[in-house]
Amino acid sequence: MKTYSARPADIEKKWVLIDAEGVVLGRLASIVASRLRGKHRAGFTPHMDMGDNVIVINADKVQMTGNKRAEKRYYWHTGYPGGIKYRTAAQILDGKHPERVLEKAVQRMMPGGPLSRRQLGNLRVYSGSEHPHAAQNPEVLDVASMNSKNTRSA
Repeated sequence: MKTYSARPADIEKKWVLIDAEGVVLGRLASIVASRLRGKHRAGFTPHMDMGDNVIVINADKVQMTGNKRAEKRYYWHTGYPGGIKYRTAAQILDGKHPERVLEKAVQRMMPGGPLSRRQLGNLRVYSGSEHPHAAQNPEVLDVASMNSKNTRSA
């Protein structure tokens, strides 16, 4: 038996549309990261970009379990002494760019490296229900119905 390794000519990328309304953030991010890498395919090859193009809508309506919305902090450093700053998840979700919470969650579930950075380019996240990718005819992936734990009843 020889080990199968995909070639660039064998890779067929699809477009997938996911509605994030009411879905738990971490569960959604793990499904999106798996789709971006291509791990849902039978012929998964770790060193090739064989994942799908993923469109996520309603990213501002994503849910978090427990008190994460109020207590989860996103840190950065200004570069000056004592310059550590943070924002809570609630501040970001209620702010100008709520899609960054999901983007950061997916990024942190991908392995670090040049391939993962290229695969993250196939992720498009929108805070509203509108997206400009209707011409690609994305197939709808219903994450909420995959598992009862994927949604949170508030």
